[in-house]
Amino acid sequence: MEPIRILTPDQMYRIDQAARKILEQTGMIIDSEEATTYLKKAGCRVDSGSNRVYFPAKVTAEAVERMRKGYEDFNRPERMAVRYSHVRFQKTSYQVHPDFTASSGGFCCFIHDLEGNRRPATRDDVLCSINMINHLDEIAYTGLPVADQMIPAKIRPVVMAATLVMYTHKLGGIETFDKRDVYWIGEIAKIVAGSQENFLRRPILVGYAETRSPLCFDRNMVEIFMEYIKLGLPQTVDTMPAGGTTAPMTAAGILALGAAETLAAVVLGFAVREDGMVAMDINPSFTDMTSGLFKYGGADRNHLLMARVQLLSEYYGCPTGVHGGKTNSCFYNEHAGAEKVSSMLMPVLAGAVGIGTLGHIENALTFSPTQLVIDHELVRFVRRSLRSTIEVNNETLAVDLIDHVGPGGTFLEEDHTAINFRKELFISPMFSTLPWDQAHDRQSEVDTEPVARELARTLWKKPESPVLNPEQVRAIEQVVQAAIAERA
Repeated sequence: MEPIRILTPDQMYRIDQAARKILEQTGMIIDSEEATTYLKKAGCRVDSGSNRVYFPAKVTAEAVERMRKGYEDFNRPERMAVRYSHVRFQKTSYQVHPDFTASSGGFCCFIHDLEGNRRPATRDDVLCSINMINHLDEIAYTGLPVADQMIPAKIRPVVMAATLVMYTHKLGGIETFDKRDVYWIGEIAKIVAGSQENFLRRPILVGYAETRSPLCFDRNMVEIFMEYIKLGLPQTVDTMPAGGTTAPMTAAGILALGAAETLAAVVLGFAVREDGMVAMDINPSFTDMTSGLFKYGGADRNHLLMARVQLLSEYYGCPTGVHGGKTNSCFYNEHAGAEKVSSMLMPVLAGAVGIGTLGHIENALTFSPTQLVIDHELVRFVRRSLRSTIEVNNETLAVDLIDHVGPGGTFLEEDHTAINFRKELFISPMFSTLPWDQAHDRQSEVDTEPVARELARTLWKKPESPVLNPEQVRAIEQVVQAAIAERA
């Protein structure tokens, strides 16, 4: 299926050229002497007093071409889960992907629990959320939907990564707060993978870095990024320009700034390691002018997401997932539903290979088991909507059957109906088709929110046992204890 194209080739070219001009003319603060040393050797101009780096157009162009060429290397990992979905590191055609993946995660501090309380997340919440995801077939990857707030922040990423790998095989992207997290979580990943070679061949538990718009790459983020590159692991750098506060209040300006920020990271990645595996990422939005918040949902953002998918996938050649299934709403309501399903469907129609992270309300600050069940059903809804093949043959045209039933007849009792209705209909436990009286007499059984809450309640329990063998569990526990001792 051909994707919906928001941008013309000329518009994508102009956005790219604007991004390169921003890097050359305005530059970017890279708060790391090690990073600026690499960049200076690569041909960038560095103001050592401010760590402001200016990227000559030639240097940026060479990095972009090297990145594109890397996608033709079919010996490197085909894809890697990231915290919001997955990205691909091999070339693929720009098209609609009905097999798009959905992911959960987010490392949320808060949970809106099944009793209706919003509160800090606990270890029990972590375990129950992982178990729940194990039983939701549409979710391919998961990071930590919530993080145990009782664990000190400086050790939280390592402890949470260990918990994740012990209880699920659906390993998604994780969080890293410090470059030492990269080492310890890498040790955990190698235990799960079985060896260093397996880990590099099929990377798991890989964290990420983010820039701070506009045009700042903070020290801990730069160090995390470089640590992964040095280890030979794939990296994308997320950038979250918000129109009106940290970016211009125009879609083109947001995309140009975001492209500049992530292009700077591509240049740095190749400066650190010539055979680095890097790709671009932009998470663009607008600032809500009432609250001042970054908008994670909305009709205005959908347009940006679609343009972002096209720009990265078609122009730069980086097939990627997207931050979809999001909402600004703090309720399970029409507002949330509209934003969530549209931010899934529209980016996928624009060529996204995946969407995530699911289960969030309140701008991805709060995780909800109820919302996760609803979102899971919305993924099914979107996937069914994208079925592009209509089988046309003698059996499906059913001309003889139509002649048999004749004018004024019914097809209800025909074998053809019994054989085909499950193939054709979207049968959902949450979206009913009933007359008014029946629907209102059975509201708790058919209304989406109570049905989702009860389904979530049946899944909200701790995993029965680890998915790893006892030897792996013991080895991971030893890694965690060593990490805790180092941070003490």
